[in-house]
Amino acid sequence: MILSRSQALRGELAVPGDKSISHRSVMFGALANGLTEADHFLTGADCLSTIACFRQMGIEIEQQEDTVRIHGKGLHGLTRPQAILDVGNSGTTTRLLSGILAGQTFDSVLTGDDSIRKRPMKRIMTPLTQMGADIRSAGGTGCAPLEIHGSRLRGIHYLSPVASAQVKSCVLLAGLYADGPTSVTEPAISRNHSELMLRYFGADVRCSGATATIAPEPTLNGQKINVPGDISSAAYFLAAALLVPGSEILLRNVGINPTRDGILRVCQAMGAQIDLINVDSDGAEPCADLLVRASSLHGTTVEGAIIPTLIDELPVIAVLASFADGTTVIRDAAELKVKESDRIAVVTENLRRMGADVEPTDDGMVIHGGKPLHGAVIDPHLDHRIAMSFAVAALAADGETTIQDADCVRISYPEFYEDLARLQG
Repeated sequence: MILSRSQALRGELAVPGDKSISHRSVMFGALANGLTEADHFLTGADCLSTIACFRQMGIEIEQQEDTVRIHGKGLHGLTRPQAILDVGNSGTTTRLLSGILAGQTFDSVLTGDDSIRKRPMKRIMTPLTQMGADIRSAGGTGCAPLEIHGSRLRGIHYLSPVASAQVKSCVLLAGLYADGPTSVTEPAISRNHSELMLRYFGADVRCSGATATIAPEPTLNGQKINVPGDISSAAYFLAAALLVPGSEILLRNVGINPTRDGILRVCQAMGAQIDLINVDSDGAEPCADLLVRASSLHGTTVEGAIIPTLIDELPVIAVLASFADGTTVIRDAAELKVKESDRIAVVTENLRRMGADVEPTDDGMVIHGGKPLHGAVIDPHLDHRIAMSFAVAALAADGETTIQDADCVRISYPEFYEDLARLQG
């Protein structure tokens, strides 16, 4: 994909459905009794991997455009897959599904692409083993493929060393099959989609501070789910509108869950003009329309408890910081090293190719903004969020930018480039 400096972005856009909520609608719908219908479902590759895995375990799932209908069979209705479960590139599928599989009466094997087979799975293997699960890394590396022998599980109180929604959700889902309550305490509160949606389906989930507790063996019932727009996908257009002079765009029906809205808080701290209108807090997940106008930005510090609320948006925040006046410091974000790529290294490498002044650190980066950026050849390392972040950078840089392997955006946003072109007129 070749991109260059853009004219003002104008118009309205409804970004695809939230990836986290789309995954969970399939998983929880499969474990519920009766029909679950999810509208505005994200049909990116990751969520399609989740659908494929549950179909292999006997769940009927219908797809019609962005509506998905899941015919659930109850908490104990899954059947042994006849082949290895392939999660593709999806860390969410791998970790959450492992929690579900740990409590089944059958054995299973999970694997995925080259990236997944390098991502750390000890972070879920440790608590699952404490619960009595029999889960092993087939290669002994602590990574997929994972061999899971269904076991009787016991409830535990797990003190997680990382604030990770995937780890927390994995343990809570295993807790559905435990012999008593299961709790997870995190160092900071990570996104809470699992807690909200499990409660919506009928589970007994209670939260106190950074601790979430689930009671075992609930009766889950199918639900109607309207998936809000994914704030992680909206972030790229939000950033583009802030950077390209004269821009004004309206992003419709974006999820603004307070455990996910850190990007909005950071942008506003940098001087961004972002207005929330038509705020709707009646459903399980709050949402709003975001009116974004081009703004003069300044540096800030991003650290501490806000990090779990914007971990996926840090690459595009780094792009914003490169164009902002002053210095931006990102710290407490070592988790970036174990995403689809080492995002600290890859963001630094590509920003430097464009002429930015950026220094990597062990847990983030320091960006001295305000230097003019120029076009470059960008290697996203097959990471969808890197590709989209540097597509945004290209719109405000001099000359042409070439993004290699640009179709990796299909993981989460198949129509990204088309939607970007539409806002460019």
